[in-house]
Amino acid sequence: MPKALCLIVSGRVQGVGFRAFVADAARAERLAGWVRNLADGRVEVRVAGEAESVGRFEWQLWQGPAGARVDDVRSHDVMPAPGTDFTIRGDAATPESEPT
Repeated sequence: MPKALCLIVSGRVQGVGFRAFVADAARAERLAGWVRNLADGRVEVRVAGEAESVGRFEWQLWQGPAGARVDDVRSHDVMPAPGTDFTIRGDAATPESEPT
């Protein structure tokens, strides 16, 4: 069953290769979406795919790459965006939607 999430990751997640790690993890799970840095030091991720793959991906976010420290991952369901690729986007001032 398909699932789509918006995830906001906080901790030491910028300047440590976190976006590349996220992109590699998403592509390995064959997920679509994107990742970008936020101005406040967090990272925003949109991801869509099979629920089991999304679950494994979310677990991987908590691990992060060497040098990262993940303090929190907040998520909420969203409508899947069109497309099948996973991309690294430029920085943004604020998230598109904030998980509660």
